[in-house]
Amino acid sequence: MTEAKVNNAPMVEFIVDGKKCSAPRESSLLDFLLANGYDIPYLCHNPAVKPYGACRLCLVEVKNGRKTKLTTSCNYPILEGIEVFTNTEKVRRNRKMVMELLLARAPESKELRQMAKDRFGIDADKLPFEKNNGNKCILCGLCVRVCRELVGIEALSFAGRGEHKEAISPFHDVASTCIGCGACAVACPTNCIGLDQVITKRSLARWNRELPMKTCKRCGYAYAPMFQLEHFQNISSVPADFFDLCPDCRK
Repeated sequence: MTEAKVNNAPMVEFIVDGKKCSAPRESSLLDFLLANGYDIPYLCHNPAVKPYGACRLCLVEVKNGRKTKLTTSCNYPILEGIEVFTNTEKVRRNRKMVMELLLARAPESKELRQMAKDRFGIDADKLPFEKNNGNKCILCGLCVRVCRELVGIEALSFAGRGEHKEAISPFHDVASTCIGCGACAVACPTNCIGLDQVITKRSLARWNRELPMKTCKRCGYAYAPMFQLEHFQNISSVPADFFDLCPDCRK
């Protein structure tokens, strides 16, 4: 589903928690709910990339015709006449179980533990599932999708299956095509990438990547990874010396 397709789509009417609503046909149900003040939890959703439905936290009940089912709202298209229930007992029970499963997979994530406590009243140290200690990744795929869809680099990928599935740099080696932009770290909801920066170097621990920073020739400030600036230059028509100055000194 492309943005143009949604923008040109006819408006349809549907019901959310008993209230009549309207939105473009086949637009994202979660985007609509969030934009209209509904309190829907989520971790893997980012409006900048295509919906993936990985974390399962955005569950709602949808009645379409005679059938009612639990579904992720991020990748459920809005259709004429559907009825959506965002806070039923079944929805709350299943969201809580999903949160417990995510915590069992990534119990070391402070962000995940805090969300579980604040949103669901879950004690991360008292889970009904065996914990995968030492892990922070919930396999939401945001790092992979942002790198591919926004940055256009594809330095990351998924590998393995089932409980062995993971987001990795190629063959667990240095992600040599990574430009160090940090978009993956910004998008990550559980802070598992490990971005660190000192004056002249930026590192991304999860991808085994260290990159030198470009220093402004006027003020001496190290303002961006050199590989990132080289990538920008390659995909644009700016002159080679454009990045000799930082954004502030270019003003």
